[in-house]
Amino acid sequence: MSELVARTGRHQQRYEAGCRLIAGCIPFRFRYSEGSNGSKSEKILEVLMINSTSGPGLLFPKGGWENDETVEEAAAREALEEAGVRGELMHFLGHYYFKSKTLQDEFSPEGRCRAAMFALFVKEELDSWPEQSRRVRSWVTIPEAVNCCRHSWMREALENAFKKWTADAMIILMEHH
Repeated sequence: MSELVARTGRHQQRYEAGCRLIAGCIPFRFRYSEGSNGSKSEKILEVLMINSTSGPGLLFPKGGWENDETVEEAAAREALEEAGVRGELMHFLGHYYFKSKTLQDEFSPEGRCRAAMFALFVKEELDSWPEQSRRVRSWVTIPEAVNCCRHSWMREALENAFKKWTADAMIILMEHH
């Protein structure tokens, strides 16, 4: 089996109108809470977050969208590289704009970025993945995620789009998973 390796470098990076294009996702799963007599009771929705390599707080997987892939492929690749999970992209959550000092370059001097975010239903958690030496995975509830989220734009994606979508889609999701 070939080793999974994280893509590095920016020569394939997509830009549009001075924005670096980013793809990311909010990975989620359902966990059963234990009832008082040990029986499975309610399903709890959890999201997967990873530590930031540049400071406190937690993040959702995201990274540069490259020329040789669709935005969906980029979002799925980032989930695999950064968080070691595979799954099904279920819903487009919207575009989110932010600035990043670390992503300033000749094509985006101000480090402006536009992130396309998706909901990813996790079907597989890998024991080893490309960035595991730098990343710690944490399954958290939505209120916990809101509290520890490092970036306001990610919090907005979680609180507005993801919570609204899961509320609307919960009946369908519960039946299928």
